[in-house]
Amino acid sequence: QVNFVVCQLFALLAAIWFRTYLHSSKTSPFIRHVVATLLGLYLALFCFGWYALHFVIQSGISYYIMIIIGVENMHKYCFVFALGYLTVCQITRVYIFDYGQYSADFSGPMMIITQKITSLAFEIHDGMFRKNEDLTPSQRCLAVRRMPSLLEYLSYNCNFMGILAGPLCSYKDYITFIEGRSYQLQQSEANGKEDTKYEQTDPSPNVRCMTLAVLMLIATASWPVRFFYLYLSLMAARPKYYFAWTLADAINNAAGFGFRGYDKNGVTRWDLISNLRIQQIEFSTSFKMFLDNWNIQTALWLKRVCYERATFSPTIQTFILSAIWHGVYPGYYLTFLTGVLMTLAARAIRNNIRHYFVESPTVKLCYDVVTWTATQAAISYTVVPFVLLSVKPSFTFYSSCYFCLHIASILVLLVFPLKRTQKGSKKHESVQPLWSRKLEEESPLQKNSYSTTNNSFSQKQEITCRYQALKQ
Repeated sequence: QVNFVVCQLFALLAAIWFRTYLHSSKTSPFIRHVVATLLGLYLALFCFGWYALHFVIQSGISYYIMIIIGVENMHKYCFVFALGYLTVCQITRVYIFDYGQYSADFSGPMMIITQKITSLAFEIHDGMFRKNEDLTPSQRCLAVRRMPSLLEYLSYNCNFMGILAGPLCSYKDYITFIEGRSYQLQQSEANGKEDTKYEQTDPSPNVRCMTLAVLMLIATASWPVRFFYLYLSLMAARPKYYFAWTLADAINNAAGFGFRGYDKNGVTRWDLISNLRIQQIEFSTSFKMFLDNWNIQTALWLKRVCYERATFSPTIQTFILSAIWHGVYPGYYLTFLTGVLMTLAARAIRNNIRHYFVESPTVKLCYDVVTWTATQAAISYTVVPFVLLSVKPSFTFYSSCYFCLHIASILVLLVFPLKRTQKGSKKHESVQPLWSRKLEEESPLQKNSYSTTNNSFSQKQEITCRYQALKQ
């Protein structure tokens, strides 16, 4: 863990150097790819020793599969191989090394690389094999129209900005950044047309990085008796993720990657690959809102490679894939199976009763307080096995609570009809509670930096689509 923090702090300094001395206006994409890859592999070697070879092996074999299989079926083979290789490594770590030693290990970066390998394989398949009219809007915007070179592929998977803690980014966004087209592209799209005001501007990420540094210190608290210790202990487990992901975001931003254009007032936005929104997490009033703002890039990966492509029970399939991706501890599977139940129950309640409480601001505030309390209790209850890892202590905990939320969720599903949701629908939204909105109104920085997940993703799609139009 010390190695991890040291390497990430070094990566932050390297990112500033990379942006300053290897800027795209001064250096060729080839040099930027080479330096980003070598620095990434060096950090991996320093942190994990020769276990870092797994990163190169997994990426190399996946690239070979893409070349020899062809674009028609390579996404399937890459998906099976990358996820299978990750699972074998996780089994080795859990059952050959000390069980339960939950520390920074080499399978962590492999989880991110697995996301990148599978995402890119699907994006190449969509761009080079499927017909344009058969793609969803998000698939069409992310589709890759040419096979990447081996250097581009390794750079995308193993660059120093994201090799240790991610987050996942799309291949097109990464290549656009390396080739220096991101600033020019975003500048021309601030108002949907060419805007010479920003044509020569290379925006500074300093304010964004300082804001992220402050956010690393955030934590919140409290609710009654029996769940108090549960809530408090699991809330205390979140800051390490806040720290790691926010630092990873700062590293990418310091290198100049993460810029997502300007808002209507000309203020820069640096949340292209942000992985969490702390305020929305701590003030979430629904299970979905919590998940939408936690590990955002992983949620988008699950949506792109599983949820949108599943032919039946997309929610269940997505949770199962998420459990397999996380590892082989049985606690993960208990958490995600419980999560399926909680998600379906929360959706049923929201669809059937929420509209009765949104007319009056006072009633809506009371509703937000109740749903916030219920969400925090449900999240804490659900993730206990994820922290305990083993079956026996997890069942000991659930039995001590008489499986109360499991039973309550089943009763909810029996009483309330569950409306079918359309995959890819724009109707899915994360509604913020009143107090969270007030906080955002008081903080213009946060208001510009932290939109809802769906808005961010829609804007990202729009930018990518516009880029294709400009390129054509």
